[in-house]
Amino acid sequence: MHRLGFVGTGTITAAIVRGLKRSDLASWPVVLSPRNTTLSMELASSLPGVTVAADNQKVVDQSDVVFLAVRPQDAEDVVRPLRFRQDQHIISLVAALDIDVIRHWTGASSITRAIPLTFVEQRVGVTPIMPPDATAAEIFRALGGCIEVADLNAFDGYAAASALMGTYFGIIEAAQDWLVANGLKESDADLYLRNLFGSLGDVLRERPHSLRELRSSHSTRGGLNEHVFLRFIEAGGGSALDGGLTSVLARIQGRG
Repeated sequence: MHRLGFVGTGTITAAIVRGLKRSDLASWPVVLSPRNTTLSMELASSLPGVTVAADNQKVVDQSDVVFLAVRPQDAEDVVRPLRFRQDQHIISLVAALDIDVIRHWTGASSITRAIPLTFVEQRVGVTPIMPPDATAAEIFRALGGCIEVADLNAFDGYAAASALMGTYFGIIEAAQDWLVANGLKESDADLYLRNLFGSLGDVLRERPHSLRELRSSHSTRGGLNEHVFLRFIEAGGGSALDGGLTSVLARIQGRG
């Protein structure tokens, strides 16, 4: 058992804590920073074994594993004044914050970066961590799954791929707009597309086939699905997606 502390209490922290309290690690104590008082108090009042510390230093003092869950632009001001013990493990959720920088600020030797998404609340998220670490892996496996990464470029690639969520919903939104423009009620278009893409998500998660095989099995040769996909590629959809991912990777790596 480890005592878990969270410096920063936002959406991702809330998802992790709620997920953990539904998992095999539910008995692990959790202490939250008072930042975002409304959310931290709501978590503490509704979940067993969750408390709110007086300040961030108290979070560190009461924890074996400390999650850094603050905005990148706030990280130095929040983290650098804190005093960490050498035996503590730090799990950083701060985007693009290098481990060497965290080590310089904290003096800690055991530091792991992680990219959890909000799906960990339902314990269905798969979280990349770097470098491989047994404690971090145990936590994120309890939240749905874990990919242990040794290479920084690969880790940054996962971070870039996580930026596809808005595009995914944007495609569905564009399809809804098209249906409405062609005479469907907005509520009916919404209902149909939510269930269509929700069901496809179930297929994607459950079927042990490659993505290419899934596309092929859902695209009869010469049929309507193949027709739309080919038009998407011909219109530059694939190239635009490639360009967007390349651009966000450069941003993550400080090159753009």
